[in-house]
Amino acid sequence: MNEKPKVTIGMCSKNEKHTIRHAIDSVLAQDYPRELMQIIFVDDSDDETFSIIQDYTSKIDLKVTLIRGNREGLSLARNLVIDGAEGDYIVWVDADIVMPPDHVQKQVIFMQQNPKVGIAKAKFYPVPQKGLIPTLENLEFVATIYTVSRNKMPNIPCYLAGGSIYRTEAIRQIKGFNTEITGAGEDEEIECRMSRAGWLIHTGTDASYFEWRKQTLKDLWTNHFWYGYGAHYLYHKRVRTVKFFNILSGFMLSRTAYQLTHRKVAFLLLAQYYFKRIAWLLGLAKAHLQGYGHY
Repeated sequence: MNEKPKVTIGMCSKNEKHTIRHAIDSVLAQDYPRELMQIIFVDDSDDETFSIIQDYTSKIDLKVTLIRGNREGLSLARNLVIDGAEGDYIVWVDADIVMPPDHVQKQVIFMQQNPKVGIAKAKFYPVPQKGLIPTLENLEFVATIYTVSRNKMPNIPCYLAGGSIYRTEAIRQIKGFNTEITGAGEDEEIECRMSRAGWLIHTGTDASYFEWRKQTLKDLWTNHFWYGYGAHYLYHKRVRTVKFFNILSGFMLSRTAYQLTHRKVAFLLLAQYYFKRIAWLLGLAKAHLQGYGHY
C-alpha cells in the first residue's frame, strides 16, 4: 500500500461547451503524479464540446484517450471508460464539475485505507454564480443542508457518479453499468448491484468538488424531466421507491433560505422548486406511458 496506484479519470460529456474547460483545467491541476494518471473522454455532443476537448488533447501531459460517443446513453459511455481504464481506480469527473487540486489524492488515500469500499463519494459544494436560476439552485442547496443538519438527519445518499471514485476491480466484477438504462439513474442502479455483490458504498470522504448550476429554465426542465424518466425504470426494477414530493417542501425551503440569507430572491425559490418537480413528474409519466422499465 506504500506505492501509489494508477488512476483513470473518466469524463463523459454532452453539450457542455460552457463548463468543459473548467472541468479539464481542474484535472490538470491535480497534485497526483502525472505518470500515474490517464484521462478518457467520451463525448456525445452536437455542439462545440468535442472540438474544445480536441484542442486540449495536444496540451495535456497525461495519457489521453478521446472517444466519439454514439449517443446511446450515459451507461454505454461510462462502460467505454471502464473498458479502457488502466487505473486501479476510476475518478468520474462530469463536465460541469471543478475539483480542488487535492481531490484525486484524497479519494485515493481513502480507497487505499478502505479496501472493502467499492464506491466513495466526495463532499459536494455549489459554485457561486451570477444569474437568477443558479442563485436559486444554490439557495435551495443551503436550505437543504441546514435542514438536514438541524434535524440531525443521516446524510442524504448522493447517487451521482460525478465526484465519486470507483474501484476498478469492483466495477468490472459486476460487469459495469446497465446499458438498458437510457434515462438518469445508471449510477444509483450500479450502487445497488455493487452493494449486493458485497462492496461498501461510502458518502462524504475528506475530498470535495464543486458543481456549476444550470443557467436557464430550459436546461433545468430538461435535466429534471430526465431524472423523472429514469426514476420509472429504477422503480420497476425494484432499485428504489418512487417518492412523490411533499407539497409543503417548497414553502419550507423558501422560508429557510430567506431566514438564513435575508435575500428576498429566496421567495422565488418556491416557484423554481415546483417547476422542477413538475418536470420530474412529467418525465416519470412519459416513461410510464412508454413502458420504460417494465418487465
